[in-house]
Amino acid sequence: MSSLKMNLQISHNAFPSDHTIVLRDSLIKKWKIPGSVILRYGSTKQAVSIASASRQDGIRMTERLASRLGLKPGTSLRALYRPKTKTLHLGPVIGVLLGSTSQNASRPFGSTTSFCMEMVEAGKLYGGFVYFFTPKQIDWREKRIRGWSYSNGWYQASFPMPEVVYNRLMSRKLEANPSVQHFIREVKSRYGTATFNERYLDKIEVFTALRRDAGARSYLPYSCKYKGYATLKHMLGKYRTVFLKPERGSLGKGIIKITQNPAGGFTCHFSHLNGVTQKSASSTKQVHNLIAGRAKSSRFQAQQGLNLIRIGGRPVDFRALTHKDENGKWSLTSIVGRIAGSNHFVSNLARGGTLSPAKEALSRAGLKASGAVLQRLKKAALNVAQGVENQIPAQFGEFGVDLAVDTAGRVWLLEVNSKPAKNDSTPLSDQKIRPSVKRLIQYSRHLAGL
Repeated sequence: MSSLKMNLQISHNAFPSDHTIVLRDSLIKKWKIPGSVILRYGSTKQAVSIASASRQDGIRMTERLASRLGLKPGTSLRALYRPKTKTLHLGPVIGVLLGSTSQNASRPFGSTTSFCMEMVEAGKLYGGFVYFFTPKQIDWREKRIRGWSYSNGWYQASFPMPEVVYNRLMSRKLEANPSVQHFIREVKSRYGTATFNERYLDKIEVFTALRRDAGARSYLPYSCKYKGYATLKHMLGKYRTVFLKPERGSLGKGIIKITQNPAGGFTCHFSHLNGVTQKSASSTKQVHNLIAGRAKSSRFQAQQGLNLIRIGGRPVDFRALTHKDENGKWSLTSIVGRIAGSNHFVSNLARGGTLSPAKEALSRAGLKASGAVLQRLKKAALNVAQGVENQIPAQFGEFGVDLAVDTAGRVWLLEVNSKPAKNDSTPLSDQKIRPSVKRLIQYSRHLAGL
């Protein structure tokens, strides 16, 4: 039996009781729904009576019951009757976990507000109720969450615990907070809530895990944990260019590029928000001295430098967005080329990078058989996503997979991000609801069994 999408109607007329739901009589007959059932909505389970109407579209309930569920008129939900348990399941109820809210009522989530509104709209289109909350809004005594949703404006209400949690915490420190970890454990054990994008990934952790995966290991450039001078000497003895990447860095912050000069000596390139600074060194020991201070404050991954394709002399890489689909399988949602900005060796938009359709970027770089290379990029993104899932014990529904192509057309993995920034991974499209947001709703429906 498949779920149906239904719009919610609020009745101001007197029902026999506040716990009465009206459905179309043809649906009641088709699903063989008895006169009384258990209504399941998120963590809420409520005994309700079923009434029929010959011309009823969608689902109708009293204002009091809708208020208890935190629902507004016109909300789109999936509905499915489960005869074994006599349960009418409405949902999915998707809670998006965010770090903070602002005082601006029209933009309660700051720069993330437009994405949040897009999530709500996607829920209306495909069926599902989406609300947003921070760790401070969880009320364990009432077993509810005072969160935010959108219906002709942002509003706050008391919502049931969700059946799906999408973790969009963008702070490692906050994610590791004991109260957050307690919430994730408790909603799983008490309510069977599915949580995806459960945690951040570290670069060394990902590369170590993917070395064990037959489908992904061929995309890995040589890398190792940076342990000081011995690591530096080893890497520079093997490769002309070496990158040192902060194990927990993002947006290209703190990356160091070390290049051996043809005439001897080395050049160290340090990535900053406004560009790159360079310092020269005559020996490996001097290179070590230049980076020693940074290595004390951050843990680094040392990685083999690659001879990447370029456009106008600027290196190009590719951001592939992969998502779990309505069947719980990894799918490629989008892939774009990212061209590094002037005076930068990283391609992040925050560092002045620009986007280009992947096929166009490969062609502009003068790469032969660019169509075949594009297919290899797509295959690599899916293999890497599946490899992370195979090797790392956590639930994920979305990855930003950063890939590169060398001048010989070989595809390499640069990084996997379990919390891809929405502004840095937007496909080149003017669609109102992005495919990536559609996938998030579809995967949530899969997790909820709707």
